[in-house]
Amino acid sequence: MLTATQVPGGPNWLGLTTPDAAASAAFYGDVFGWRYEPVGPEEREFGLFRLAGRTVASCGPLAEAGTAAEWQIYFRTADADATAKAVEQAGGTVRFPAHDVLMAGRAAGFTDPTGARFAVWQPREVDSLDAINTAGALSWTELYTTDAAAAKAFYGAVLPWDTGWEIEVGTHVLAIISPSGSGREAQHGAIMQLLPENLAAGSRSEWHPYFATRDCDGVATTATERGAETLIPPIDVPGVARVAMLRDPFGATFGVLQATSTPTTPE
Repeated sequence: MLTATQVPGGPNWLGLTTPDAAASAAFYGDVFGWRYEPVGPEEREFGLFRLAGRTVASCGPLAEAGTAAEWQIYFRTADADATAKAVEQAGGTVRFPAHDVLMAGRAAGFTDPTGARFAVWQPREVDSLDAINTAGALSWTELYTTDAAAAKAFYGAVLPWDTGWEIEVGTHVLAIISPSGSGREAQHGAIMQLLPENLAAGSRSEWHPYFATRDCDGVATTATERGAETLIPPIDVPGVARVAMLRDPFGATFGVLQATSTPTTPE
């Protein structure tokens, strides 16, 4: 589970872009119990997903008409403009330049050299999500990539991450992402090399959020009953968690994670 979000490079925000905010709100409301609260002018279709009164994600319209819905992970930065320059110097591209989001903060979006999309959030009045690791909230981030070595080099140049600790999970090798200098005491997520069979099937580089749950199988069943596609059915990761990967009715991919111990919100 996530153990570090309010440090440089930590995942501190999560946003869903969708062609239909109301339908997405209904889907995630059924799956995780979220409530959608519109923010600003109604025609913008921008709002917050709330769980027990705490913000777990934002929701907004598609940047480009005709594209699929997408979950976008934001990582904390003290200077979104400087991060944008670092991204370009390291071989990535800027999808949307650094800009102010009212008085809440400053955001910028990028694509890494392997094709994965991500963003950064420079906090002002809004620091980060209100909840992590509790059932229904963000609990893990993972990059599935076509080139793990290139991805590790890129993110190491752009964000204050260490990726030297690797673990084997079945046939996969995961590079654990930790805040620079923290050793193994804190974790942001992982980078995983896609296998040859994944690449042959057309898999591409993508960041995925995982949401905590007390019942992985139950959440996966509810999601499919509400129109989601099962990409990876519930499976056990020995000694770690039970996980599943799903694609919501509009194309946004997400995972669910039932930890070995009951998920709780850190103090």
